Amino acid sequence: MKKICLFAMTLMAVTVAKAQTLDEIISKHIEAMGGKDKLASIKTIHMEGVIVGANGNEITISIWKEHNKLFRREINFGMGTGITLITDKGGWNTDRQGNVNPMKDEQYHRQEFQLDCQSPLVDYAAKGHKAELMGKETADGKDYYKIKLTLKGGNEQFYFIEASTYYLDHLSFKAGSTGMGGGPGMNPDAEIVVKYSNYAKTDDGYIFPFTTTTTGGFGGSLNYEKIEVNKPVEESKYKAQ
Repeated sequence: MKKICLFAMTLMAVTVAKAQTLDEIISKHIEAMGGKDKLASIKTIHMEGVIVGANGNEITISIWKEHNKLFRREINFGMGTGITLITDKGGWNTDRQGNVNPMKDEQYHRQEFQLDCQSPLVDYAAKGHKAELMGKETADGKDYYKIKLTLKGGNEQFYFIEASTYYLDHLSFKAGSTGMGGGPGMNPDAEIVVKYSNYAKTDDGYIFPFTTTTTGGFGGSLNYEKIEVNKPVEESKYKAQ
């Protein structure tokens, strides 16, 4: 009986230590991004950039976010604009011809995390997410903490936090985890990896990665030319048009 109690106490101690280590890593990541108070002050974000596809074609992209209320992404293909709109009321997609298609419930709930301006890792438990420290990995001469984040909507993401800077180095997930199948003709089980780089401060002191490079799926590199924080968002951005 004593052995069983000792084992249970040891198991509890290991579990607590692991949870503390997880929270410590997330806390250091948040501090590296400016601190919890700085991130909590983000109410809106406007981003503009250029995507260079795997075939070399350039596509412009604009994103508007209002914390817990709005995520709007416009991608200009040159022959039309595709819009993804998510609000606290629902989600919609438009095609290049301007047809508006409401998201199914599963799609919407798996995309709701896009409404978060601060990061799903900030107060993750209070937001209904579950985080788990998967260990430490080494690649390309760098050490990373691997964190599995199961979002409230059920989709899983893997965060790779660089051990030396505590910046998010890359994020991986399954193509179909968004509830949208990953795109036409794409294997929903295919792995998508998004690498974040070129971290810099905006004029008002907010830290963002100004370059993201995606492998898997449609791939390509996105370079942000403008990132603005806490600028008013026009009411028209809430409309799927």
